[in-house]
Order: sequence, then structure tokens, then C-alpha cells
Amino acid sequence: MRGIFVFLALMLVSRVHGFDVWGNQSEVGSRKNPCSSSWGKPLCVGLTLIQSAASKGALCMDGSLPGYHLHHGFGSGSNSWVVVLEGGGWCNDVTSCNGRKFNHRGSSKYFEYEIPFEGILSNKQDENPDFYNWNRVKVRYCDGGSFTGDGYNAAGLYFRGQRIFEAAMVELMSKGMRYADQALLAGCSAGGLAVIHHCDEFGALFPRGRRVKCLSDAGMFLDAVDVAGHRTLRSFFSSVVRLHRSARTLSRTCTSRMDPTSCFFPQNMIPNIRTPLFILNSAYDAWQVLESLATPRADRQGLWTKCKSNHAFCNGNQIQFLQGFRNQMLNVVSGFSNSRQNGLFINSCFAHCQSERSDTWYAGNSPQIGNKRIATAVGDWFFDRSQIKSIDCAYPCDGSCHHLL
Repeated sequence: MRGIFVFLALMLVSRVHGFDVWGNQSEVGSRKNPCSSSWGKPLCVGLTLIQSAASKGALCMDGSLPGYHLHHGFGSGSNSWVVVLEGGGWCNDVTSCNGRKFNHRGSSKYFEYEIPFEGILSNKQDENPDFYNWNRVKVRYCDGGSFTGDGYNAAGLYFRGQRIFEAAMVELMSKGMRYADQALLAGCSAGGLAVIHHCDEFGALFPRGRRVKCLSDAGMFLDAVDVAGHRTLRSFFSSVVRLHRSARTLSRTCTSRMDPTSCFFPQNMIPNIRTPLFILNSAYDAWQVLESLATPRADRQGLWTKCKSNHAFCNGNQIQFLQGFRNQMLNVVSGFSNSRQNGLFINSCFAHCQSERSDTWYAGNSPQIGNKRIATAVGDWFFDRSQIKSIDCAYPCDGSCHHLL
């Protein structure tokens, strides 16, 4: 088997975010901006700050204004909207959140003036056949709590993710989204988790009868046991929820039955979502394997070091552990997939975020399950062309995977 874990951790960060997996600035944060290059340049879309946000207290972590990038639709897509919530990890204590005040994960002062629109945001029909001419939006992420927080810290930190989401929706409705005859809320990673938390809220913006759905990419963070028998991610999410005061904004349907941390995990949210939802995820989510399952802290003896650098060195127990994680993922979505309105695309690639990349969304060699690429599956589901309940065979059977190396 191919060695992918360690390289994946480095390359995924540099190519997708330029930040480490918790959202802190990494050494590769000075990556080249595709919008500054003339070769192979994608569509680059300028930034708009939400001027009305200040009066609503809808502020980035440092108190600056939140923002978004909007490219208007045309032709048959003029009254259709896809809104993507940006991802980028979380911060769970004053130190890590303070660090975000000095990068684009916590301050609009560091937002790029323009960003590339690729994958589901592309304006090219051959790259994005179903959504290329829609109004396409990317809402920037600067609150550190998956758009759920509603608090303020004495250290001068604003945790206003919920208000930012609301302010962004009001702004977009005023820009024409109120007239949408169809709309899709999407996002990957921390943005994919935010989609799950805000899906019904997004659906409620529109009159009944309009086609409104949600797409969560790499947002199925599991309350799983790590290689040491501990729940690393539960501990981390617990501190995120507490610091950001997220309990105030989480679904009351969930918090009336469970503790707030449990309700931050999507596995406890998806059974109650009424708006049609599509889950796009890897059964071996690269972020979760590296940062919540086989972390250095959980693997103090370094027994997973070789396995993470090269699968040829994984022993039988380690392979079994990885397959167990896949089984947990499949168990979590089994009930969800029974609903006719929901969609599912669970592949066996060691990947994290596949909807906003041109090579994994709809390229000639993009990942497939059966004969459908990701973009085709999402489009067929959104437009009710067919039901999509696609679950890949277990690794390493899928030769179409992009492991993002």
C-alpha cells in the first residue's frame, strides 16, 4: 500500500489552507496565490466587507468586519445561488485564538483581496457543469468556531460566528438571493460542519416550494476513540464550545437531549435536519486520522510513525483500526441515508475537502464511485435526476482516488 499520511498532512495544509490542521499559521502560509499568477489562472473574485455587520456585533475575532466574495450568475443561473462557508480549523483557548487575530482566520485585515473560484465555485462549464453560471459566493471564516459562537472574551476576542452567518445571509438576500428559485449551502471541513449546523436556518430563508438544499464536504467529524483509547476530538471540541459560548446557538432539539459538546458533533445533528442534505466525505478522512486518531500525543511510543509515512509498514492491527474508523463512519450515516431526500458520497480516498478543488470535483480523472464523479453525483441529487447513496468499497480498491499528495 502507498505511503500517504505524513506527506498528506503537509501538502493538504499548504495547498488547501496554508495553515496547520487546527487553523494556526504554518511555515507554508506564504504559499503562492493563484490569483497573482498569469499561467493557468482561475477566475479570481474580489472581496466585499459587510458594512452593516458592526451594528449587529457580527465581528471577526479581532473586531474587524466579516466579508465574502461574490461572482454573479448569468443566463439560466441568474436566479440560482450557491453559498460556500469557508473552513479552516478551530481555536479552543485564548492563546490559539489570539494567534488568529494576526492572520486571515481571525481578522479581515488579512483577507486576500481576491481569491480563486474553483471546483463547485468555478465559472467554467467543463469544470462545473451544473453550477457554473449560478451566483456563487464564498463567505470568509474568521470566528474560529464553525460559525456557531456568540460570546466575547475579556482578552478582547470576539466569538461571533452565529452573528456573522446571520449578517452574511441578510447581506446576500439584499443582493438578490431573496429571489432565488434554487439555492445550495455548501462548505468543507470546519465549513462543512457549519453547513450541518446552519442547514435548516438556511432553508428557512426561502419560501416553501423553492429548491433549497445543503452540501457538507469533509464535515463529518466523528466522536471517535483514538489509538490510545481516548477521545481527543471530544476534548478539543468541548473547549471550543465552552470558549465560544456555542451552546447558545446549537440546535435546541439536540441540546434538550444531550450535552452541548455532543451536539457540536454532526453525528448527533444529522438525524434532526429537515432540509435535504448531501454528505460528501472520505471514509478515511485524512484530517481525522492525523489529528484526532493517531496524533503524537496518543501515539507516545511512535508505533504509528512508520505506518503514517508508508502504508507498507502498517501492521495488521493498524489496518484493522483504520477499517474500524471507516465502519464507524458508515454506521453514523446509515440512518441518514434512509431518507429519500438526502444524498451520500462516501469514498475511500485519504482526502479532506473534495468539492472546492478542480482536480477532485469534475476533472477527467476525478474520484468516482461507480461511473459518477463527485460533481455529477451532487448535481444528480440536487436536481432530483436520481437518488445518490454512494458508498465506496474499502481501501485500497479505488484506483480513482486523489490522495492530495
